[in-house]
Amino acid sequence: MDKKVPVVLTDRITLIDGYDMGIAERTGTYVINEEHLTIIETGPSPSVAYLKDGLKKMGHQLSDVEYIIVTHIHLDHAGGAGLLLQECPNAKLVVHSKGGRHLADPSRLVAGAKMVYGNRFDSLFAPVLPVSEDSILVKGEGDKLEISPDCILEFWDSPGHANHHFAIVDPVSNGVFTGDTAGIHYEQLAKEGIDFHLPSTSPNQFDPDLMRESILRMKERGFSRAFYGHYGMSDKPDVAFGQTLDWLETFMNEAEAALQAGETHIELAARLKEHINQHLRSKGIDDDHKVYMLIELDLMVGAMGLMDYLRKKKDK
Repeated sequence: MDKKVPVVLTDRITLIDGYDMGIAERTGTYVINEEHLTIIETGPSPSVAYLKDGLKKMGHQLSDVEYIIVTHIHLDHAGGAGLLLQECPNAKLVVHSKGGRHLADPSRLVAGAKMVYGNRFDSLFAPVLPVSEDSILVKGEGDKLEISPDCILEFWDSPGHANHHFAIVDPVSNGVFTGDTAGIHYEQLAKEGIDFHLPSTSPNQFDPDLMRESILRMKERGFSRAFYGHYGMSDKPDVAFGQTLDWLETFMNEAEAALQAGETHIELAARLKEHINQHLRSKGIDDDHKVYMLIELDLMVGAMGLMDYLRKKKDK
């Protein structure tokens, strides 16, 4: 195991890399160091070992964790919750009101993920363990959670990527934990001074109209920071949200064209990649840059979601 040192983002928020899919800077867990130690996102079960190691490096014991919050219940964000909770005796799992029952009985989540990932499922996500209902704390639009006298987190319904999704507003940092609704932050490019964000349009609850509404709400709030599920922090959230909205239009236009042409999601992913290649070339990024491995993964799943949405819309 590559035991990477956790990344300090602010004086109270730290990021632990979960090496999702075995890839660095793909999916992470945020640790909020307040009176009630709080973590946001567990990642999938294979990431839990990295999370535990990161907490240890920060000087925390698992018994210190009091709240584990997941922005939504997709397995790359919440699949490790059951495994982690086995070792966090004082923790409650905070989840959207539409998602709690699926973490108590993850059978449908597992079945859905197997349809997308096939025979790769076990290596990416197993084991997916149920969470005791006694450990689940549900939150919805406008609900709050006090993690210290000076910090009361607020939950916003943020559909578009999934119906069981909320964003978490942190008043101390004037930041928002966006999960997947506001898109993907490519940290590999941010380190080179290039802000680049794409929408996350995976099946099967993707809805572009709801996604736009959720992102615009975040944009209009005027946050100072956005903390992404994939991956890292942007200190230019207005720019980031604007990019995601612009690319969402491109994604939808190309998906419509692909559907009319009778193309598959693989061909749609190739269409989108060519747009992205052209954009990044204009920023001085070569076609063999390591970020393309992540982008291609995201586009393949995202193209499935785009086509799924348009076919459902056509069948209505």
